[in-house]
Amino acid sequence: MKKKIRGTKNRPRLCIFRSNKHIYAQIIDDTNNKIIASSSTLANTNKQNTKLANNCNAARDIGKNIAQRSKELGVEKAIFDRRDKIYHGRIKALAEAVREAGIIL
Repeated sequence: MKKKIRGTKNRPRLCIFRSNKHIYAQIIDDTNNKIIASSSTLANTNKQNTKLANNCNAARDIGKNIAQRSKELGVEKAIFDRRDKIYHGRIKALAEAVREAGIIL
């Protein structure tokens, strides 16, 4: 049985969901059950920048975007939750982009 990943106010959870066409990222505070920030390939700002939503370049853009939004809100550290997906491809690209932007995972 897998251990459940929980985020706190000081270190919220970065939850990634990947479908066949899109990728979604959310910063979640599990103690208050609040979504602090979110970004996805379906958002209007990201739709205009990328032609394809299901490649690693789009995932990197989402990673940079979610890191920028979380830094604006004062989040410097996060717990990475990949939701039973393997750390490969788009999920890896998103995580590396978040780390490059200065968020500690």
